[in-house]
Amino acid sequence: MVRKKQNSKMVWRRKEAPPPPPPPWTELPRDLIANILQRLDVEIILEDAQRVCTTWRSVCTDPSMWRKIDLSLRNDYSEYDAGIMCKHLVDRSQGQLADLRLGFFATDALLAYIAERSGQLRYLSLDSCDEISGDGLTEAIKRFPLLEELHLFHSEFPSEFIETVGHTCPLLKSFSIGSVAWFDDDEDIRDPGTESNKLALAIAKTMPGLRHLSLVGNTLTNEGLVAILDGCTHLELLDLRGCLGVNLEGDIGMRCSQQVKCVKLPKESISDLEMYDSDAFEDYRSLFSGHDFMSDYEEEYFHDYEDDDDFSFLPLWAALDSDDEDFLNEDYLRDLGPIM
Repeated sequence: MVRKKQNSKMVWRRKEAPPPPPPPWTELPRDLIANILQRLDVEIILEDAQRVCTTWRSVCTDPSMWRKIDLSLRNDYSEYDAGIMCKHLVDRSQGQLADLRLGFFATDALLAYIAERSGQLRYLSLDSCDEISGDGLTEAIKRFPLLEELHLFHSEFPSEFIETVGHTCPLLKSFSIGSVAWFDDDEDIRDPGTESNKLALAIAKTMPGLRHLSLVGNTLTNEGLVAILDGCTHLELLDLRGCLGVNLEGDIGMRCSQQVKCVKLPKESISDLEMYDSDAFEDYRSLFSGHDFMSDYEEEYFHDYEDDDDFSFLPLWAALDSDDEDFLNEDYLRDLGPIM
């Protein structure tokens, strides 16, 4: 039997290229990816980063990604509603939110929404939140029993609210209530006294465990400062910058230095605080350099004329907002008498 020779025909085919390797960033550990993405602006994360690949999408939707939400610097939302964005991020956190920083857009309603869903909150910062009332903040604070840090910038709240905070948040270690009305020519800030000292007394009575206390721009006097030193015996940092009603000469200054590890003095620079206008502070401080703020004579001088129709008799602080360059002339200021 003779076998027929089979013709073999070689077929040349183009070799298929192997699939491209995955981008190197997808091979990074998830916690490192999260660390990198958390440095981006929130809008970039929501609009771009989470659409790069499935890995990044998974990281961006992980509740642990949103343990910290910082919307304190939201100034202009032509395309995004900051309140809606905040609610969306709080929902993503699924109750794991621990650090929240809000800006001017925050309201009582938004804070109530957050409080209902964020019982693990430990850090809360509110900057220029004029739409949040004392009552609204009080109700929210009651839902944050684990709160350790509360920072209220450009804010004014009554002493009764401070007492509520102290009683409700026994774990509070760091508290700030900063008012820079004296940068904005608010006439009431020129009269240190009763209400600010009541606030200081409320802090002293209800926040004995404080380690850090910031009162930037507050109008308390030595009376309020003594109350704080008596009640908050564990203080490690006391920020009194802008508290020009405090006089740290003599025994009280010595006590501050002995009792508190770090004391920031009333006339120290605030250039490291982004939420405050450091240029305005430097101008204000330099004009009063070497002078005690609001001496008895200056206080009497101010009150004698504060209701007078002739504003030319008002002392220096009434002139600070003037467009007349003469008001910034040192010789002219010295001629005012009680100020220079």
